[in-house]
Amino acid sequence: MDYNENYQRWLNHPAVDAATKAELLSMGEKEKEDAFYTNVEFGTAGMRGILGAGTNRMNIYTIRKANVGYAKYILGLENGKERGVAISYDNRHNSYIFAIESAKVLATYGIKSYIFESLRPTPELSFAVRYLKCAGGIMITASHNPAEYNGYKVYDDTGCQLIPEWADQVVQYVNEVEDELGIELISSEEAYPFMTWVGEEVDEAYYKEVMGIQLNPDLDKNGFKLVFSPQHGANNIPVRECLKRLGYDVVPVLAQCAPDPDYTNTASPNPEVEAAYELSIIKAKEVNADVVVICDPDGDRLGVVAKHDNKYVLMSGNQSAAVYLEYILSQMKEKGTLPNNAVMYNTIVTSDLGELVARSYGVDVEKTLTGFKFIGDKIRKYEKTGEKQFIFGYEESYGCVVKDFVRDKDAVQAVLLAAECGNYYKKQGKDLIDVLNELYAKHGAFKETQIALSKAGAAGAARIKEIMSNLREDAPSEIGNVKVVAVEDYQTSIRTEAGKETVTDLPKSNVLKYYLEDGSWIAARPSGTEPKCKFYFSIKGETVDEAAAKTEVFQKSMMEIIGE
Repeated sequence: MDYNENYQRWLNHPAVDAATKAELLSMGEKEKEDAFYTNVEFGTAGMRGILGAGTNRMNIYTIRKANVGYAKYILGLENGKERGVAISYDNRHNSYIFAIESAKVLATYGIKSYIFESLRPTPELSFAVRYLKCAGGIMITASHNPAEYNGYKVYDDTGCQLIPEWADQVVQYVNEVEDELGIELISSEEAYPFMTWVGEEVDEAYYKEVMGIQLNPDLDKNGFKLVFSPQHGANNIPVRECLKRLGYDVVPVLAQCAPDPDYTNTASPNPEVEAAYELSIIKAKEVNADVVVICDPDGDRLGVVAKHDNKYVLMSGNQSAAVYLEYILSQMKEKGTLPNNAVMYNTIVTSDLGELVARSYGVDVEKTLTGFKFIGDKIRKYEKTGEKQFIFGYEESYGCVVKDFVRDKDAVQAVLLAAECGNYYKKQGKDLIDVLNELYAKHGAFKETQIALSKAGAAGAARIKEIMSNLREDAPSEIGNVKVVAVEDYQTSIRTEAGKETVTDLPKSNVLKYYLEDGSWIAARPSGTEPKCKFYFSIKGETVDEAAAKTEVFQKSMMEIIGE
Protein backbone atom coordinates (compact mmCIF):
# COMPACT_ATOMS: atom_id res chain seq x y z
CA MET A 1 0.00 0.00 0.00
CA ASP A 2 1.56 3.34 -1.05
CA TYR A 3 1.32 6.49 1.04
CA ASN A 4 -1.69 7.87 -0.83
CA GLU A 5 -3.69 4.66 -0.38
CA ASN A 6 -2.80 4.72 3.30
CA TYR A 7 -3.88 8.35 3.48
CA GLN A 8 -7.22 7.59 1.81
CA ARG A 9 -7.79 4.68 4.18
CA TRP A 10 -7.47 7.03 7.13
CA LEU A 11 -9.50 9.81 5.53
CA ASN A 12 -12.44 7.50 4.82
CA HIS A 13 -12.32 5.28 7.89
CA PRO A 14 -15.42 5.62 10.13
CA ALA A 15 -13.37 5.28 13.35
CA VAL A 16 -11.24 8.38 12.68
CA ASP A 17 -12.29 11.30 14.86
CA ALA A 18 -13.31 14.67 13.42
CA ALA A 19 -10.19 16.55 14.53
CA THR A 20 -7.92 13.99 12.86
CA LYS A 21 -9.97 14.14 9.65
CA ALA A 22 -9.66 17.91 9.61
CA GLU A 23 -5.89 17.59 9.98
CA LEU A 24 -5.79 15.07 7.14
CA LEU A 25 -7.70 17.41 4.84
CA SER A 26 -5.28 20.24 5.58
CA MET A 27 -2.18 18.25 4.55
CA GLY A 28 -0.07 19.19 1.56
CA GLU A 29 1.38 16.46 -0.65
CA LYS A 30 4.84 16.40 0.95
CA GLU A 31 3.38 16.32 4.46
CA LYS A 32 0.98 13.57 3.38
CA GLU A 33 3.83 11.45 2.05
CA ASP A 34 5.93 11.82 5.18
CA ALA A 35 2.98 11.00 7.43
CA PHE A 36 2.00 7.84 5.56
CA TYR A 37 4.98 6.42 3.64
CA THR A 38 5.87 4.10 6.54
CA ASN A 39 4.89 3.16 10.09
CA VAL A 40 6.42 4.79 13.14
CA GLU A 41 8.70 2.04 14.49
CA PHE A 42 10.51 0.91 17.61
CA GLY A 43 14.16 1.94 17.81
CA THR A 44 16.95 1.86 20.41
CA ALA A 45 14.74 3.68 22.92
CA GLY A 46 11.23 2.60 21.92
CA MET A 47 8.90 4.38 19.55
CA ARG A 48 9.35 8.07 18.87
CA GLY A 49 7.96 10.43 16.25
CA ILE A 50 6.29 13.69 15.33
CA LEU A 51 2.81 14.24 16.74
CA GLY A 52 -0.02 14.26 14.24
CA ALA A 53 -2.24 12.19 11.97
CA GLY A 54 -0.73 9.31 10.02
CA THR A 55 0.86 5.90 10.31
CA ASN A 56 4.28 7.55 10.67
CA ARG A 57 3.09 9.87 13.43
CA MET A 58 2.42 9.65 17.16
CA ASN A 59 -1.35 9.68 17.76
CA ILE A 60 -3.95 7.68 19.68
CA TYR A 61 -4.24 5.16 16.85
CA THR A 62 -0.53 4.34 16.60
CA ILE A 63 -0.32 4.30 20.42
CA ARG A 64 -3.20 1.81 20.56
CA LYS A 65 -1.49 -0.38 17.98
CA ALA A 66 1.76 -0.39 19.97
CA ASN A 67 -0.12 -1.26 23.13
CA VAL A 68 -1.91 -4.19 21.51
CA GLY A 69 1.53 -5.65 20.83
CA TYR A 70 2.78 -4.92 24.34
CA ALA A 71 -0.42 -6.30 25.93
CA LYS A 72 0.05 -9.60 24.11
CA TYR A 73 3.66 -9.68 25.33
CA ILE A 74 2.51 -9.13 28.93
CA LEU A 75 -0.10 -11.87 28.59
CA GLY A 76 2.72 -14.27 27.72
CA LEU A 77 4.45 -13.63 31.07
CA GLU A 78 3.75 -15.54 34.25
CA ASN A 79 0.87 -13.80 36.07
CA GLY A 80 1.26 -10.88 33.65
CA LYS A 81 -2.38 -9.81 33.95
CA GLU A 82 -2.34 -9.70 37.74
CA ARG A 83 1.12 -8.15 38.14
CA GLY A 84 0.17 -5.44 35.70
CA VAL A 85 2.04 -2.54 34.13
CA ALA A 86 3.30 0.73 35.65
CA ILE A 87 2.64 3.80 33.47
CA SER A 88 4.23 7.24 33.64
CA TYR A 89 4.40 10.26 31.34
CA ASP A 90 6.21 13.57 30.96
CA ASN A 91 5.11 17.10 30.08
CA ARG A 92 4.75 16.72 26.32
CA HIS A 93 1.65 17.36 24.26
CA ASN A 94 -0.72 14.37 24.55
CA SER A 95 1.47 12.53 27.07
CA TYR A 96 -1.37 12.13 29.58
CA ILE A 97 -3.81 11.18 26.80
CA PHE A 98 -1.40 8.52 25.49
CA ALA A 99 -0.92 7.18 29.04
CA ILE A 100 -4.67 6.75 29.49
CA GLU A 101 -5.04 5.19 26.03
CA SER A 102 -2.29 2.74 26.96
CA ALA A 103 -4.11 1.80 30.17
CA LYS A 104 -7.39 1.33 28.28
CA VAL A 105 -5.79 -1.03 25.77
CA LEU A 106 -4.23 -3.02 28.61
CA ALA A 107 -7.59 -3.12 30.39
CA THR A 108 -9.23 -4.43 27.24
CA TYR A 109 -6.91 -7.41 27.56
CA GLY A 110 -7.66 -7.74 31.28
CA ILE A 111 -4.29 -6.31 32.37
CA LYS A 112 -3.98 -4.11 35.46
CA SER A 113 -2.16 -0.78 35.28
CA TYR A 114 -0.63 1.54 37.87
CA ILE A 115 -0.71 5.11 36.56
CA PHE A 116 1.08 8.04 38.15
CA GLU A 117 -1.35 10.75 39.21
CA SER A 118 0.81 13.39 37.50
CA LEU A 119 3.99 13.52 35.45
CA ARG A 120 7.02 11.63 36.77
CA PRO A 121 10.50 11.12 35.28
CA THR A 122 11.62 8.03 33.40
CA PRO A 123 13.88 6.75 36.20
CA GLU A 124 11.00 6.81 38.67
CA LEU A 125 8.93 4.75 36.22
CA SER A 126 11.77 2.20 36.12
CA PHE A 127 11.84 2.21 39.91
CA ALA A 128 8.04 1.88 40.14
CA VAL A 129 8.07 -1.29 38.02
CA ARG A 130 10.39 -2.88 40.57
CA TYR A 131 8.75 -1.39 43.66
CA LEU A 132 5.23 -2.42 42.62
CA LYS A 133 6.48 -5.80 41.34
CA CYS A 134 4.88 -5.19 37.95
CA ALA A 135 5.30 -7.35 34.86
CA GLY A 136 6.42 -4.30 32.87
CA GLY A 137 6.25 -0.56 32.40
CA ILE A 138 5.33 2.15 29.90
CA MET A 139 6.85 5.63 29.72
CA ILE A 140 5.25 8.22 27.45
CA THR A 141 8.03 10.58 26.42
CA ALA A 142 10.19 11.71 23.53
CA SER A 143 13.10 12.38 25.88
CA HIS A 144 15.13 15.35 24.63
CA ASN A 145 13.48 15.73 21.20
CA PRO A 146 11.86 19.02 20.12
CA ALA A 147 8.33 19.96 21.19
CA GLU A 148 6.61 18.49 18.12
CA TYR A 149 7.65 14.95 19.15
CA ASN A 150 6.31 12.37 21.56
CA GLY A 151 7.17 8.74 22.16
CA TYR A 152 6.56 5.44 23.91
CA LYS A 153 9.04 3.27 25.80
CA VAL A 154 8.34 -0.20 27.21
CA TYR A 155 10.02 -1.99 30.11
CA ASP A 156 10.44 -5.50 31.45
CA ASP A 157 9.78 -6.61 35.03
CA THR A 158 13.21 -5.44 36.23
CA GLY A 159 12.56 -1.85 35.12
CA CYS A 160 14.85 -2.22 32.10
CA GLN A 161 13.78 -1.21 28.60
CA LEU A 162 13.05 -4.29 26.52
CA ILE A 163 16.15 -5.80 24.97
CA PRO A 164 15.88 -6.82 21.27
CA GLU A 165 14.99 -10.44 22.09
CA TRP A 166 11.81 -9.31 23.84
CA ALA A 167 11.18 -6.12 21.88
CA ASP A 168 11.10 -8.26 18.73
CA GLN A 169 8.21 -10.20 20.24
CA VAL A 170 6.31 -6.95 20.79
CA VAL A 171 7.10 -5.80 17.24
CA GLN A 172 5.82 -9.11 15.86
CA TYR A 173 2.53 -8.68 17.72
CA VAL A 174 2.31 -5.03 16.61
CA ASN A 175 2.83 -6.00 12.97
CA GLU A 176 -0.02 -8.48 13.23
CA VAL A 177 -2.41 -5.54 13.72
CA GLU A 178 -3.67 -4.97 10.18
CA ASP A 179 -5.93 -2.02 10.93
CA GLU A 180 -4.79 0.32 13.70
CA LEU A 181 -7.99 2.32 13.18
CA GLY A 182 -10.20 -0.68 13.88
CA ILE A 183 -8.84 -1.57 17.34
CA GLU A 184 -11.83 -1.98 19.64
CA LEU A 185 -11.50 -0.91 23.29
CA ILE A 186 -13.72 -1.34 26.30
CA SER A 187 -15.33 1.85 27.60
CA SER A 188 -13.65 4.12 30.12
CA GLU A 189 -16.11 2.97 32.77
CA GLU A 190 -15.26 -0.67 32.09
CA ALA A 191 -11.53 0.10 32.11
CA TYR A 192 -11.42 1.99 35.43
CA PRO A 193 -11.49 -1.14 37.68
CA PHE A 194 -8.23 -2.24 36.04
CA MET A 195 -6.55 1.15 36.68
CA THR A 196 -4.88 2.17 39.97
CA TRP A 197 -3.49 5.67 40.57
CA VAL A 198 -0.10 5.89 42.31
CA GLY A 199 1.93 8.78 43.64
CA GLU A 200 3.31 9.74 47.05
CA GLU A 201 4.12 6.24 48.32
CA VAL A 202 6.26 5.49 45.26
CA ASP A 203 7.79 8.99 45.39
CA GLU A 204 8.93 8.56 48.98
CA ALA A 205 10.39 5.11 48.35
CA TYR A 206 12.26 6.43 45.30
CA TYR A 207 13.57 9.53 47.12
CA LYS A 208 14.87 7.36 49.96
CA GLU A 209 16.86 5.21 47.54
CA VAL A 210 18.19 8.22 45.62
CA MET A 211 19.36 9.99 48.75
CA GLY A 212 21.06 6.76 49.83
CA ILE A 213 23.63 6.96 47.02
CA GLN A 214 25.73 9.49 48.95
CA LEU A 215 29.29 8.40 49.62
CA ASN A 216 29.99 11.17 52.12
CA PRO A 217 26.58 11.99 53.65
CA ASP A 218 28.12 13.97 56.50
CA LEU A 219 29.97 16.37 54.18
CA ASP A 220 29.19 19.96 55.12
CA LYS A 221 26.96 21.54 52.47
CA ASN A 222 27.71 25.15 53.49
CA GLY A 223 29.58 27.27 50.96
CA PHE A 224 28.46 25.24 47.94
CA LYS A 225 25.73 26.40 45.56
CA LEU A 226 23.96 24.76 42.60
CA VAL A 227 21.74 26.17 39.88
CA PHE A 228 19.18 23.68 38.58
CA SER A 229 16.81 23.57 35.61
CA PRO A 230 14.38 20.76 34.70
CA GLN A 231 13.97 22.30 31.21
CA HIS A 232 10.17 22.44 31.69
CA GLY A 233 10.19 18.69 32.31
CA ALA A 234 9.36 16.02 34.87
CA ASN A 235 12.32 16.39 37.24
CA ASN A 236 11.40 19.71 38.85
CA ILE A 237 9.93 18.21 42.01
CA PRO A 238 12.09 15.06 42.47
CA VAL A 239 15.43 16.86 42.11
CA ARG A 240 14.54 19.90 44.18
CA GLU A 241 12.95 17.80 46.91
CA CYS A 242 15.96 15.50 47.26
CA LEU A 243 18.46 18.37 47.23
CA LYS A 244 16.38 20.27 49.80
CA ARG A 245 16.14 17.30 52.15
CA LEU A 246 19.91 16.81 51.97
CA GLY A 247 20.58 20.45 52.81
CA TYR A 248 21.97 21.72 49.52
CA ASP A 249 21.73 25.36 48.53
CA VAL A 250 19.94 24.99 45.18
CA VAL A 251 18.73 27.88 43.03
CA PRO A 252 16.09 26.84 40.47
CA VAL A 253 15.70 28.50 37.09
CA LEU A 254 12.06 29.34 37.78
CA ALA A 255 11.28 30.30 34.18
CA GLN A 256 11.98 26.68 33.17
CA CYS A 257 10.28 24.90 36.09
CA ALA A 258 6.70 24.87 34.79
CA PRO A 259 5.89 21.67 32.80
CA ASP A 260 5.41 23.54 29.53
CA PRO A 261 5.00 21.20 26.49
CA ASP A 262 6.12 23.97 24.14
CA TYR A 263 9.40 24.54 26.01
CA THR A 264 8.73 28.25 25.81
CA ASN A 265 11.67 29.44 27.90
CA THR A 266 14.44 27.19 26.64
CA ALA A 267 16.31 27.32 23.35
CA SER A 268 16.48 23.52 23.42
CA PRO A 269 15.34 20.83 25.90
CA ASN A 270 18.39 18.72 24.99
CA PRO A 271 21.40 18.84 27.38
CA GLU A 272 23.63 17.88 24.45
CA VAL A 273 22.89 21.30 22.88
CA GLU A 274 24.88 24.21 24.28
CA ALA A 275 21.95 26.64 23.86
CA ALA A 276 19.98 24.63 26.46
CA TYR A 277 22.14 26.16 29.20
CA GLU A 278 21.64 29.85 28.43
CA LEU A 279 19.24 30.81 31.24
CA SER A 280 20.95 28.50 33.74
CA ILE A 281 24.34 30.11 33.18
CA ILE A 282 22.83 33.59 33.44
CA LYS A 283 21.36 32.57 36.80
CA ALA A 284 24.65 30.98 37.88
CA LYS A 285 26.50 34.23 37.24
CA GLU A 286 23.88 36.16 39.24
CA VAL A 287 24.23 33.94 42.32
CA ASN A 288 27.88 32.87 41.88
CA ALA A 289 27.02 29.17 41.69
CA ASP A 290 29.67 26.47 41.72
CA VAL A 291 27.86 23.99 39.49
CA VAL A 292 24.94 24.13 37.03
CA VAL A 293 22.84 21.03 36.44
CA ILE A 294 20.04 20.65 33.85
CA CYS A 295 17.85 17.64 33.04
CA ASP A 296 16.11 16.72 29.84
CA PRO A 297 12.27 16.68 29.89
CA ASP A 298 11.80 13.06 30.95
CA GLY A 299 14.49 13.38 33.59
CA ASP A 300 16.90 10.62 32.60
CA ARG A 301 19.79 12.74 31.28
CA LEU A 302 21.88 15.31 33.12
CA GLY A 303 24.05 18.08 31.72
CA VAL A 304 26.69 19.72 33.94
CA VAL A 305 28.41 23.09 33.82
CA ALA A 306 31.25 23.77 36.26
CA LYS A 307 32.69 27.09 37.38
CA HIS A 308 36.39 27.12 36.54
CA ASP A 309 38.73 30.13 36.55
CA ASN A 310 35.65 32.39 36.89
CA LYS A 311 34.11 30.94 33.75
CA TYR A 312 31.26 28.45 33.35
CA VAL A 313 32.51 25.44 31.40
CA LEU A 314 30.12 22.90 29.85
CA MET A 315 31.18 19.30 30.42
CA SER A 316 30.37 16.55 27.94
CA GLY A 317 28.69 13.37 29.12
CA ASN A 318 32.01 11.57 28.72
CA GLN A 319 33.83 14.14 30.82
CA SER A 320 31.32 14.34 33.66
CA ALA A 321 31.06 10.54 33.87
CA ALA A 322 34.85 10.20 34.08
CA VAL A 323 34.90 12.63 37.01
CA TYR A 324 31.99 10.79 38.69
CA LEU A 325 33.92 7.54 38.31
CA GLU A 326 37.07 9.03 39.79
CA TYR A 327 35.09 10.28 42.78
CA ILE A 328 33.14 7.06 43.34
CA LEU A 329 36.12 4.75 43.00
CA SER A 330 38.55 6.89 44.99
CA GLN A 331 36.05 7.16 47.84
CA MET A 332 35.21 3.45 47.81
CA LYS A 333 38.90 2.56 47.80
CA GLU A 334 39.57 4.97 50.66
CA LYS A 335 36.70 3.52 52.70
CA GLY A 336 37.58 -0.08 51.85
CA THR A 337 34.23 -0.72 50.15
CA LEU A 338 35.45 -1.30 46.58
CA PRO A 339 34.61 -4.91 45.65
CA ASN A 340 37.26 -7.15 44.11
CA ASN A 341 34.79 -8.13 41.37
CA ALA A 342 33.57 -4.60 40.56
CA VAL A 343 32.42 -3.88 37.01
CA MET A 344 31.57 -0.68 35.14
CA TYR A 345 29.52 -0.55 31.94
CA ASN A 346 29.61 1.89 29.06
CA THR A 347 28.95 1.70 25.33
CA ILE A 348 30.86 1.26 22.08
CA VAL A 349 30.54 4.99 21.32
CA THR A 350 31.72 6.13 24.76
CA SER A 351 35.12 7.76 25.31
CA ASP A 352 38.05 5.63 26.44
CA LEU A 353 38.74 7.98 29.38
CA GLY A 354 36.16 6.41 31.71
CA GLU A 355 37.52 2.95 30.96
CA LEU A 356 41.05 4.09 31.79
CA VAL A 357 39.86 5.57 35.09
CA ALA A 358 38.02 2.38 36.02
CA ARG A 359 40.90 0.08 35.15
CA SER A 360 43.32 2.26 37.15
CA TYR A 361 41.33 1.17 40.23
CA GLY A 362 41.23 -2.47 39.17
CA VAL A 363 37.61 -2.27 38.05
CA ASP A 364 36.57 -4.39 35.08
CA VAL A 365 34.91 -2.67 32.11
CA GLU A 366 32.36 -4.13 29.72
CA LYS A 367 30.99 -2.38 26.66
CA THR A 368 27.49 -2.65 25.23
CA LEU A 369 25.68 -1.38 22.17
CA THR A 370 24.15 2.09 22.34
CA GLY A 371 20.95 2.05 24.37
CA PHE A 372 20.75 1.88 28.15
CA LYS A 373 18.68 -1.30 27.99
CA PHE A 374 21.88 -3.17 27.20
CA ILE A 375 23.47 -1.84 30.39
CA GLY A 376 20.34 -2.80 32.33
CA ASP A 377 20.51 -6.27 30.84
CA LYS A 378 24.15 -6.65 31.95
CA ILE A 379 23.15 -5.66 35.49
CA ARG A 380 20.40 -8.30 35.50
CA LYS A 381 22.70 -11.10 34.35
CA TYR A 382 25.36 -10.47 36.98
CA GLU A 383 22.71 -9.92 39.63
CA LYS A 384 21.66 -13.53 39.03
CA THR A 385 25.14 -15.08 38.83
CA GLY A 386 26.92 -12.92 41.41
CA GLU A 387 30.03 -13.14 39.21
CA LYS A 388 30.55 -9.37 39.18
CA GLN A 389 29.25 -6.44 41.20
CA PHE A 390 27.86 -3.38 39.45
CA ILE A 391 29.50 -0.04 40.32
CA PHE A 392 28.45 2.43 37.62
CA GLY A 393 26.99 2.56 34.12
CA TYR A 394 26.88 5.37 31.59
CA GLU A 395 26.50 6.52 27.99
CA GLU A 396 28.19 9.47 26.35
CA SER A 397 24.81 11.15 25.84
CA TYR A 398 24.58 12.43 29.44
CA GLY A 399 22.99 9.29 30.85
CA CYS A 400 24.21 7.33 33.86
CA VAL A 401 23.04 5.20 36.77
CA VAL A 402 24.83 4.98 40.11
CA LYS A 403 22.81 2.40 42.05
CA ASP A 404 20.78 -0.26 40.31
CA PHE A 405 17.43 0.23 42.05
CA VAL A 406 16.77 1.95 38.71
CA ARG A 407 17.60 0.11 35.48
CA ASP A 408 17.60 3.11 33.18
CA LYS A 409 19.44 6.41 33.05
CA ASP A 410 18.69 8.39 36.21
CA ALA A 411 19.30 12.13 36.24
CA VAL A 412 18.01 12.45 39.82
CA GLN A 413 20.81 10.19 41.03
CA ALA A 414 23.21 12.02 38.71
CA VAL A 415 22.27 15.46 40.14
CA LEU A 416 23.06 14.28 43.65
CA LEU A 417 26.34 12.76 42.49
CA ALA A 418 27.34 15.96 40.66
CA ALA A 419 26.45 17.99 43.76
CA GLU A 420 28.44 15.76 46.09
CA CYS A 421 31.43 15.65 43.71
CA GLY A 422 31.41 19.42 43.31
CA ASN A 423 31.10 20.00 47.04
CA TYR A 424 33.77 17.45 47.98
CA TYR A 425 36.34 18.77 45.52
CA LYS A 426 35.59 22.42 46.37
CA LYS A 427 36.54 21.67 49.96
CA GLN A 428 39.86 20.39 48.57
CA GLY A 429 40.39 23.64 46.67
CA LYS A 430 39.42 22.16 43.28
CA ASP A 431 36.52 22.29 40.86
CA LEU A 432 35.22 19.61 38.51
CA ILE A 433 37.34 20.87 35.59
CA ASP A 434 40.47 20.69 37.75
CA VAL A 435 39.70 17.03 38.42
CA LEU A 436 39.08 16.41 34.72
CA ASN A 437 42.42 17.99 33.84
CA GLU A 438 44.13 15.76 36.41
CA LEU A 439 42.59 12.75 34.68
CA TYR A 440 43.85 14.00 31.31
CA ALA A 441 47.35 14.41 32.74
CA LYS A 442 47.26 10.84 34.02
CA HIS A 443 45.48 9.04 31.19
CA GLY A 444 45.87 11.24 28.10
CA ALA A 445 43.74 14.07 26.70
CA PHE A 446 40.53 13.26 24.83
CA LYS A 447 38.15 15.38 22.79
CA GLU A 448 34.74 13.82 22.19
CA THR A 449 32.33 15.35 19.71
CA GLN A 450 29.41 14.29 17.58
CA ILE A 451 28.00 15.26 14.20
CA ALA A 452 24.33 14.41 13.69
CA LEU A 453 23.18 14.70 10.08
CA SER A 454 19.42 15.28 10.02
CA LYS A 455 17.77 13.49 7.08
CA ALA A 456 14.00 13.65 7.39
CA GLY A 457 11.35 11.83 5.36
CA ALA A 458 11.57 9.04 2.81
CA ALA A 459 14.44 10.72 0.94
CA GLY A 460 16.31 11.20 4.21
CA ALA A 461 15.90 7.55 5.20
CA ALA A 462 17.24 6.52 1.80
CA ARG A 463 20.23 8.84 2.15
CA ILE A 464 21.11 7.46 5.60
CA LYS A 465 20.95 3.94 4.20
CA GLU A 466 23.19 5.02 1.31
CA ILE A 467 25.79 6.57 3.65
CA MET A 468 26.10 3.41 5.74
CA SER A 469 26.16 1.19 2.63
CA ASN A 470 28.93 3.26 1.01
CA LEU A 471 31.03 3.14 4.19
CA ARG A 472 30.72 -0.65 4.28
CA GLU A 473 31.45 -1.22 0.62
CA ASP A 474 34.29 1.29 0.38
CA ALA A 475 35.78 1.51 3.87
CA PRO A 476 38.31 4.36 4.29
CA SER A 477 41.92 3.26 4.80
CA GLU A 478 42.74 6.58 6.45
CA ILE A 479 40.83 9.49 7.96
CA GLY A 480 42.42 12.92 8.28
CA ASN A 481 45.71 11.48 6.97
CA VAL A 482 45.82 9.03 9.90
CA LYS A 483 45.80 5.30 9.14
CA VAL A 484 42.75 3.22 10.03
CA VAL A 485 44.21 0.21 11.87
CA ALA A 486 40.98 -1.68 12.64
CA VAL A 487 37.31 -1.65 11.68
CA GLU A 488 34.42 -3.11 13.65
CA ASP A 489 31.16 -3.73 11.81
CA TYR A 490 28.48 -4.56 14.35
CA GLN A 491 26.04 -5.42 11.58
CA THR A 492 28.16 -8.39 10.56
CA SER A 493 29.81 -8.87 14.01
CA ILE A 494 33.23 -8.76 12.30
CA ARG A 495 36.37 -6.93 13.45
CA THR A 496 39.01 -6.51 10.76
CA GLU A 497 42.59 -5.75 11.80
CA ALA A 498 45.83 -6.31 9.88
CA GLY A 499 43.89 -8.28 7.27
CA LYS A 500 42.50 -10.72 9.84
CA GLU A 501 38.86 -11.06 10.78
CA THR A 502 37.55 -11.93 14.24
CA VAL A 503 34.01 -12.18 15.56
CA THR A 504 32.71 -9.61 18.07
CA ASP A 505 30.45 -10.82 20.89
CA LEU A 506 27.85 -8.04 20.83
CA PRO A 507 24.36 -8.25 19.29
CA LYS A 508 24.06 -7.16 15.67
CA SER A 509 23.51 -3.43 15.12
CA ASN A 510 23.95 -1.00 12.24
CA VAL A 511 27.16 0.59 13.58
CA LEU A 512 30.64 1.01 12.09
CA LYS A 513 33.67 1.92 14.21
CA TYR A 514 37.09 2.93 12.87
CA TYR A 515 40.16 2.69 15.12
CA LEU A 516 42.99 5.04 14.14
CA GLU A 517 46.73 4.66 14.50
CA ASP A 518 47.01 7.54 16.98
CA GLY A 519 44.62 5.99 19.55
CA SER A 520 41.55 7.88 18.32
CA TRP A 521 38.37 6.31 16.96
CA ILE A 522 35.35 7.37 14.88
CA ALA A 523 31.97 5.62 14.75
CA ALA A 524 28.97 5.93 12.41
CA ARG A 525 25.45 4.97 13.47
CA PRO A 526 21.93 5.81 12.28
CA SER A 527 19.78 6.98 15.19
CA GLY A 528 17.12 4.55 16.29
CA THR A 529 14.71 7.28 17.37
CA GLU A 530 15.37 10.29 15.13
CA PRO A 531 15.87 10.80 11.36
CA LYS A 532 19.61 11.28 11.81
CA CYS A 533 22.90 9.64 10.95
CA LYS A 534 25.30 10.16 13.85
CA PHE A 535 29.09 10.29 13.78
CA TYR A 536 30.98 9.96 17.05
CA PHE A 537 34.54 11.24 17.41
CA SER A 538 36.85 10.28 20.28
CA ILE A 539 40.14 11.96 19.48
CA LYS A 540 43.25 11.49 21.57
CA GLY A 541 46.08 14.00 21.91
CA GLU A 542 49.01 14.83 24.13
CA THR A 543 47.13 17.92 25.29
CA VAL A 544 43.54 19.15 25.22
CA ASP A 545 44.44 21.75 22.58
CA GLU A 546 46.07 19.14 20.36
CA ALA A 547 43.06 16.83 20.66
CA ALA A 548 40.73 19.73 19.76
CA ALA A 549 42.79 20.70 16.71
CA LYS A 550 42.90 17.10 15.49
CA THR A 551 39.14 16.81 15.96
CA GLU A 552 38.46 19.56 13.41
CA VAL A 553 40.64 17.74 10.87
CA PHE A 554 38.94 14.38 11.47
CA GLN A 555 35.44 15.86 11.28
CA LYS A 556 36.15 17.59 7.99
CA SER A 557 37.75 14.47 6.54
CA MET A 558 34.85 12.23 7.57
CA MET A 559 32.27 14.52 5.99
CA GLU A 560 34.30 14.56 2.77
CA ILE A 561 34.43 10.76 2.77
CA ILE A 562 30.64 10.44 2.98
CA GLY A 563 30.04 13.33 0.56
CA GLU A 564 28.41 15.84 2.90
